Amino acid sequence: MTRAARAVIDLAALRHNLQRAQTAAPHSRQFAIIKANGYGHGLVPVAQALAPLLAQDSGFGVASLEEALLLRNANITQPILLLEGFFQADELAAIRQHRLDIVVHHQDHVAQLEQLGASAEPITTWLKVDTGMRRLGFLPSEAPAIWQRLQNCAATSPRCLMTHLACADDLHAASAQQQIETFQALMPKQEMDRSIANSAGILGWLGSHADVVRPGILLFGASPFVDESGEARRLRPVMSLQSEIIAIKPCRQGDTVGYGGDWTCPTDLPLGIVAIGYGDGYPRHAPSGTPVLVNGKRVPLVGRVSMDMLCVDLREQPHTKVGDPVLLWGPDLSAEDVARSAGTIAYELFCGITERVPRHYVNEGVSREIPHG
Repeated sequence: MTRAARAVIDLAALRHNLQRAQTAAPHSRQFAIIKANGYGHGLVPVAQALAPLLAQDSGFGVASLEEALLLRNANITQPILLLEGFFQADELAAIRQHRLDIVVHHQDHVAQLEQLGASAEPITTWLKVDTGMRRLGFLPSEAPAIWQRLQNCAATSPRCLMTHLACADDLHAASAQQQIETFQALMPKQEMDRSIANSAGILGWLGSHADVVRPGILLFGASPFVDESGEARRLRPVMSLQSEIIAIKPCRQGDTVGYGGDWTCPTDLPLGIVAIGYGDGYPRHAPSGTPVLVNGKRVPLVGRVSMDMLCVDLREQPHTKVGDPVLLWGPDLSAEDVARSAGTIAYELFCGITERVPRHYVNEGVSREIPHG
């Protein structure tokens, strides 16, 4: 590795966070949601780290057949759920072959499944009900008839009724409780498993736990709640986005910094140049003042973020040298803090880390590096 930008992934912290979800919802099975390349942390390494902690009737949730096949090819044997179902009917052969679960969320899904012939391995289906997200799923009034069609379909084995909470990140949201109550009133409970809770549901809405919970962002150490860090929920950050100082320049009062000259030096100061930028996934829209750690101490970002570099004001770290370490987020600087400053969420920070940033996996003293995401 030559360039200093890297993402260090703490697999022990990842496992700790899954265990927090298991403790919070002890009577529910866990489907770990690891779509979008494991929220930017690496799909296969994340799954391999979590699989030993998951029972064989627990599993993983992904967004596409391609993600699922990566897991099967890595010898992940637990159930894998396609959260958006299938996109084309010609995917169904591979779904059958690799024993994948699918979410059924619209009429075309049902019709295409009904056209399939019976097989020794029927496709396990989860029926999605829209209780208020207004995104995917059948209306509650439609759910009983659709469930009956899936039960009558020779190609399917209906397993679970599911919904998704729209506002559970706000612990005072009346709509979240309304969604839970609407879902709980659907159909006799003995007919199927049920799944409501995402990360926010697991940690904050006990009535949402049901048979299956779906931890996502909490696995990676960030809080699912508004204006809160993962530390408040005893979660541990998994990703440390790191780089180093590659130059230090003296700037005079009145000098402007970076593209567009957006930031003007208020006084004479040392300016640190950090080898990371939006080409690595650091948010270009992060404003001056966004916190960065240099040698373990907070300093402010200044000027526009460039593709490969960003600048920091080193007045609080005047003894900084070229080669000194920089932490963009991780332990001691939460992704939530950076996200709030940049007007976004930790999910986007994690998922935005690009392929050119090496992921360096640390696993209780054993480490390995995967150059591309």
